[in-house]
Amino acid sequence: MGQTTGRNPSLWWRLSWQLSLVIIAVVASVIIGLCIWATTIMSPNTAMEGTVVSVVSRAVGRGSDGQLQLSETHDLTTLKAQNSALWFVVATTSGAFASYGSVPPAYAALPSVIHLFDEADIRGAATTGEIATIENAKTPAGEVRILFGGVADKGWGALALLAKAYPIYLSLIASALPAIFLAVPHIVGRALATVSEVADEASRIDPRRHGTRLPLAGIPNEVAPVLIAFNGALERLEDESRKRRRFLIDAAHELRTPIAIMQTRIDGMPDGRERTRLMDDVARLAEAAEQLLDFERNDQALVLDEPMDLVDIARSAVADLAPLAIGGGYQVSFHSDVETLARKGNPPAVLRAVTNLVRNAIDHGGNSGMIAVLVSSDGRVEVSDEGPGIPAEHQELVFEPFYRVSPKDTGAGLGLSLVKQVASNHGGRVSLTSSASGTKVVVHL
Repeated sequence: MGQTTGRNPSLWWRLSWQLSLVIIAVVASVIIGLCIWATTIMSPNTAMEGTVVSVVSRAVGRGSDGQLQLSETHDLTTLKAQNSALWFVVATTSGAFASYGSVPPAYAALPSVIHLFDEADIRGAATTGEIATIENAKTPAGEVRILFGGVADKGWGALALLAKAYPIYLSLIASALPAIFLAVPHIVGRALATVSEVADEASRIDPRRHGTRLPLAGIPNEVAPVLIAFNGALERLEDESRKRRRFLIDAAHELRTPIAIMQTRIDGMPDGRERTRLMDDVARLAEAAEQLLDFERNDQALVLDEPMDLVDIARSAVADLAPLAIGGGYQVSFHSDVETLARKGNPPAVLRAVTNLVRNAIDHGGNSGMIAVLVSSDGRVEVSDEGPGIPAEHQELVFEPFYRVSPKDTGAGLGLSLVKQVASNHGGRVSLTSSASGTKVVVHL
C-alpha cells in the first residue's frame, strides 16, 4: 500500500458528519417553520404574553382589608414605561377585579366576567381592531385571570413560540439523535463495506499469479471506474511482465549455444595461462545463464504445496557439492536435529536455494575452514563458513539481484537473491550474520 505525506481524509467520517448536518438542518427547519407558521394563526400578543403575565402576577396582592390590589413594582413600572398602549385587567375567581390603562370600549363589559374564562384569544370583532388575551396565573393573592392588550406589535412571536414549544422540538431532537449517531454511521459503513472488501482483496494480489482482478459486483457506480482502471493497469503490467520474463528466459537459453561452442573451441587450445583464463570466463558466463534461468523459473513457480523433506533436501545439496568444497580446501559437515522435517512447498526451488547457499560459501569462504550445514527442528536451514566475512555496509545489499560485494567477484550476483526469493515464495524469511570469523545465512521455512 502506498504511503502519503499526510493523513488521508476518511470518506466514512466525511459522509457521516455531512449527512448528520443535513438531518440537523432539516429538524431545525421544521421547528423554525412550525413556529413561523404558528405566528400566523396565534394571537399577536404571544410575543409579550409571558412577560405581561409574569410581571403583572408578581404585582397582584391584597390590601389590609382583603381587597384585590396592584402594587407598583419596579418591573411593572418598567413594563408600563416601555409599552405606553398597555392595558390589563386582573380578576379573581370570585369576580373581583382591578385594572390599568384604557380598556377599549368593546371590552368594557368583560372585566366582570373574565373570571369565567381559563384562557382566551379575543380578536376579529367588527367594532374594534384591538386584540386582547386572557391568561390564567398564580399570584400571592391566589389564582387570577389576566385580560390584557395594547402590545400586539411588540416582540418576536416566533421566538416566544420557540420557547414555549420546547416539548415538541425536544422530542424531535431526541428522535433524530439516534439517526445522527447510530443510523447514519451504520448506513454509510454498510455502503462503504464493499469498498473496504475490495481494498483487502487488492492487498492480497500476488504479482506472480496472473489473471487476478478486483471484483466489480456490488461496487457503487461512482467507484466502479476506479476499479476498472486498476484492473486495466494490472493487465498492462502483466503483459509487460510476461514480455520481460520471456525475454530473459529466451536470452538465457540462447546464450547456452554460443557458450557451449566457445567452451569446445577453448578445449582445443593448447594448455596455458590464456586457455585457463578463457575457461574461467566461459564458466562464469555459463553459471550466469543458469542462474538467470533459475531466477525466472522460480519466480514463475506457483506450485507450492508439494510434500518435501527439508533434511533430505539439505543432505542432497551437501552431498552434491561436497567434492567441490573439499577440492577447494574446505571441510564439510552436515547436522540435523531431526531425522525428517516435512514441509509443503516446491522441492526443486528449495533445493536450488540450499545449493546456492553452499556454493556461495565455497566461493567466498576463503578456501579454508569448515562449511557447516544445519537443519533445526523449527524449520531453519543454516549454512555457515569461516571465511573473511562480509563488510557491514554490504550485508543488506547482497540479497539484491546482480549485486556483488567486489567487482572482481565471480558469478552474476543472483545466488542470494534467488535464496531470498524462494524463502519469500514459501512464506519464510532469510537472514545473514557476518563477521571477520565467518558468515552464516539462515533460511527459515
